[in-house]
Amino acid sequence: MKRRLTSSSVIKQPWIRLPTGSWSSGVAVNAQCVETFTTLKLGKKLKYIVFKLADDNKEITVEKSSDSASYDDFVADLPADSCRYAIYDFEYEKPAEGKRNKICFFAWSPDDAKVKNKMLYASSKDALRRALVGIASEIQGTDYSEIAYTEVLEKVSRGTA
Repeated sequence: MKRRLTSSSVIKQPWIRLPTGSWSSGVAVNAQCVETFTTLKLGKKLKYIVFKLADDNKEITVEKSSDSASYDDFVADLPADSCRYAIYDFEYEKPAEGKRNKICFFAWSPDDAKVKNKMLYASSKDALRRALVGIASEIQGTDYSEIAYTEVLEKVSRGTA
C-alpha cells in the first residue's frame, strides 16, 4: 500500500523537503555582461545593451551594445520573434524638476517567440538582474506597443516600473 504525501505527513517527517523559492534555469551570466553594464552605468559611454542566451542556452551573453541616443534604434534591435533582455539608459525631463535618467531593465518576450524560448528566458531573468546592480526600473514587454517610448516614460516618471 502506498502512502499519500500530505502536508501533515511532511510535518511528521522533517527529512522530506518540499521545493521552495523560485525556479531557476541554472543559466550563468557571462562576465562581459557585468563589464558592459558597468561601462554604461559609470562611464555613460553606452546608451543601451541587448543580452541574449548563448546558442547552447548555458549562459547569458552581450548581443549588442550601442552609444546611439535613439530610442527607436534600441527598439529596432529587439527581435519580433525571439526573447531578449536589455538595459536602456532612459533620459526624460519633468517640468519644474529638470532632466532625469533611469537605468531600465527590459524583459522582452514577444508573443511570436517559441514557448520554450519564453520559459527559458523567464526562468533565467533573475540571475541577470542580480548580477546587474543599479537598475532603477523593470519593464516587461510582449509586443512593441508595451515598450513604446510614451508607455515607458509614463512608468518610469511615475516610479511604477
